[in-house]
Amino acid sequence: MTLFEDLKWRGLVKDVVGEEADLQKVLDGKPFSFYWGTDPTADSLHLGHYSSLCMAKRLANAGHHPVLLCGGATGRIGDPRPTAEREIISEETVNNNIKGIRSQVSAIVPSAELVDNYDWLKDYTFLNFLRDVGKYINVNYMLDKDIIRRRLETGITYAEFSYMLMQGYDFVHLYQEKNCIMEVAGSDQWGNITTGVDLIRKMLDKQAYAFTMPLILDSNGKKFGKSEGNALWLDKNKTSAYEIYQYLINTDDAKVLEYLKVFTFLSKEKIEEIYAQQTEHPETRIAQKTLAWEVVKDLHGEKEADNAVTVSQKLFAGDFKGLSVKDIMSGMKSVPSFDFIKEAPLIDVLVDNKIASSRREAREFLGNNAISVNGESVNDENLMITKEMAIEGQILIFRRGKKKYFIGIVK
Repeated sequence: MTLFEDLKWRGLVKDVVGEEADLQKVLDGKPFSFYWGTDPTADSLHLGHYSSLCMAKRLANAGHHPVLLCGGATGRIGDPRPTAEREIISEETVNNNIKGIRSQVSAIVPSAELVDNYDWLKDYTFLNFLRDVGKYINVNYMLDKDIIRRRLETGITYAEFSYMLMQGYDFVHLYQEKNCIMEVAGSDQWGNITTGVDLIRKMLDKQAYAFTMPLILDSNGKKFGKSEGNALWLDKNKTSAYEIYQYLINTDDAKVLEYLKVFTFLSKEKIEEIYAQQTEHPETRIAQKTLAWEVVKDLHGEKEADNAVTVSQKLFAGDFKGLSVKDIMSGMKSVPSFDFIKEAPLIDVLVDNKIASSRREAREFLGNNAISVNGESVNDENLMITKEMAIEGQILIFRRGKKKYFIGIVK
């Protein structure tokens, strides 16, 4: 397949500026420069950004040059959210966030040229910006944009309202300085990118191209993002490789084919082969396992992907040997915990921390070999549980039955 055909098959082309045939001709033609941008609202990108990074990588693999913009200027303003104005973040925080994002982008898309719109907007005077840019965009045109229209009832500040002009001008600047003839963005940026295309036509008398990708939603119909409370950070110090692996391996069957197309670089033939196996033998969850491994490999490397598989298998089996406390805690975030302050007989630990409701019930569990400590079955109610038994001196893991876990945190 050509690049355009591949993008269409993956469902990655939603809205197109102009004719789709023109976009196809450009994408499948000679190399060109394109850009994608994000504002530095956090010091890490998250899984919601990953589809855009994958898009940049797909175009780069086809020979095109990616220019990835981190909005040091627009990030100081904040784009309009559907519900309320964004909180203004300090310049120190913006600069720190840019540093973190640039490091991630360089690792995931090594060929990317990184730019910051603060470099060309910081000295642009308000008066000159209005004369050079503002006069080309009609207010009625801006009011008709969906993101603006949705905020009119609750109110929108002039700063947010101006965001569209700032981002539109970014396209003009990059067209002139970097020969970026195309912008790629999520579908929620449609109003901003069409403004950029219009400004290039009116200010430069040139033609630019743009298309949006559909927003990738989770199984509950929500965006991946920090505002939705379900952020999976690409920084492994904020979200471990195991956590991303575990999240993706639990992907709903109804979403896994879409995610394989969007988040992996496997060929059409390979994806269809995997999905056919999944359909025939859903119990294997081969599609979810492939998805999770491929994404972690691309983000953090093959070694981290293999380790995520190992951690997942060991935790499922209740085998904690060779696992670090960090790995264990990543996989057991929702497990009830209690402070382990001093040594005590096993039966007292079970009852005092509500692992068993009474001494009689505790003895029943022990008699049925239903209690384990750090993965080892125990049945002696007088066994002294000490801090020296803790994994890395930090945690004790108690299991009751097959699936009920409790974590004692050594104090």
